Amino acid sequence: MKCNGMYFNRFDICEAYYLFAVYYHIGQWSKEYAIFGRLHKIGFTRPHLSNLKTGYRHLSENGKMIFKGLVKAQKNRRVKNVY
Repeated sequence: MKCNGMYFNRFDICEAYYLFAVYYHIGQWSKEYAIFGRLHKIGFTRPHLSNLKTGYRHLSENGKMIFKGLVKAQKNRRVKNVY
């Protein structure tokens, strides 16, 4: 299933969310930090993704599109919360 060039792949989704949480969490009680717990419950661990610069390179093209979508949505939420 494709949507805007992206397609459903659990592994790509997990990697993109993991890297997003690494970069955007603002502390242990943030919604972004909770992503780590959900990924851990399904057995997903990727220490090579812990660094944004090297982790992003490990993502597939699909994973990169998913990650960019998460970042865009996060920026839109922050702009809306300012007002």
